[in-house]
Amino acid sequence: MTNQTMEETNTQRSSNTRRGLLVLNCVILAIGNCAGPLVMRLYFVRGGKRIWFSSWLETAGWPFILIPLIIIYMRRRSKKGSNAELFFMKPRLFGGSVVIGILTGLDNYLYAYGVAKLPVSTSALIIASQLAFTAVFAYFLVKMKFTSYSVNAVFLLSIGAGVLALHTSSDRPANESSQEYYLGFFMTIAAAVLYAFILPLIELIYMKAKQAITYTLVLEMQMVVCFFATIFCTVGMLVNNDFQVIPREAKEYELGEAKYYLVVVLSGMIWQCFFLGELGVVFSASSLVSGIVIAVLLPVTEILAVIFFAEKFQAEKGVSLALSLWGFVSYFYGEIQDNKRKKNPTPETQLLQTPNP
Repeated sequence: MTNQTMEETNTQRSSNTRRGLLVLNCVILAIGNCAGPLVMRLYFVRGGKRIWFSSWLETAGWPFILIPLIIIYMRRRSKKGSNAELFFMKPRLFGGSVVIGILTGLDNYLYAYGVAKLPVSTSALIIASQLAFTAVFAYFLVKMKFTSYSVNAVFLLSIGAGVLALHTSSDRPANESSQEYYLGFFMTIAAAVLYAFILPLIELIYMKAKQAITYTLVLEMQMVVCFFATIFCTVGMLVNNDFQVIPREAKEYELGEAKYYLVVVLSGMIWQCFFLGELGVVFSASSLVSGIVIAVLLPVTEILAVIFFAEKFQAEKGVSLALSLWGFVSYFYGEIQDNKRKKNPTPETQLLQTPNP
């Protein structure tokens, strides 16, 4: 086997591995993105009132990441012995992860405030607007190149979110004042903009890390990000005296004390799926792809909200579902066409790539 053939085989394997990781992380992200808001809303509609506590739960499940990291380390140690590294993360990447963690903690609070005041369908459609902001930030931070397919996807998904916005005026809960509703509305918009900035910032940190980014390193980064986001929210809980109130709130919870703690644990676990999937998609593809996956899952969240919380499913939501699926297919069709062009270059492309003698 020639060196060129070996290189092509290794490249193909690497491409297949990355594609497999992308699919896996999209599934994990889908679980977290769809179930996370529902469990969080369940906490609030059944008697939960602690916003800082709810935001804390979004990243408090970070110790679960230790399980795959320990398994990976034991496998590494069995091959390399005592020379196996405990962690791969270097100071530069660690510092970037700390910054991302603090910003994530702030974003968690903004998002939890919105979920506490708005129906799931309304908060989800506002969050979908982050795709447009992600595209803008990705263009300036990581010089993301747009194709006609990706532009079409962003346009369709943004229109889909806009169509959903047509029914927001009838979504205000009966026991909530207009001031609380609109404050929740604008806090959710702020959460969407901030997270749209965080996604390409993660990609930029990957690019500037000055070390090879592996999936193990992605797991380490998620643990650090979630750890510092949890510390940020812990400070908010201490100031707000949430720790003293939780036992009483559990006893007064409509579904019972045991189910209160079940909701709390499920929330922590499900949100870890979201953050793991989101970091994994950025690693396997890009921040824009992560934003597109989050946006295309919006109608799924809408349908689940209709099923579990008896929210209305207006015609606008059906139109949004169709536009979102169209945008999703458009983007990945463009990716397939781009991969075909790379594998089977035209004679003109080959001529351009051939070095002059």
